[in-house]
Amino acid sequence: MLDPSESSWLDAPLPHPWPAGYVFYSPGGLFRYEVLGACCRLFDREQLPWPCCRLAWRSKEPSWRRVGRRFIGDLAASGHPCYWVKNLDVGAVGVMTLYTVKLSRDERLWWSGKR
Repeated sequence: MLDPSESSWLDAPLPHPWPAGYVFYSPGGLFRYEVLGACCRLFDREQLPWPCCRLAWRSKEPSWRRVGRRFIGDLAASGHPCYWVKNLDVGAVGVMTLYTVKLSRDERLWWSGKR
């Protein structure tokens, strides 16, 4: 496991995407997280309020008549790295988007580009 207490971590953090097992602190330094893997944050179209179910909000269709994919890439998180992380202090797992980090164009294409 890569430990942030090592001096090399303090000098220059690893470039994104971080490898599995990488440990980092929250911006305030209160929590420690271990990276389980890089991921892409998805937006669930089922969460849109009924009856406005289209992303374009042009027509009112019930969810059972929706056209298109249910899960799509979240545009708000597309310019920032997302990781599946484990909180080492609490033991909880979840998806974390690092909004304080801006991805370069090449990194953005790798992260949320169509493959």
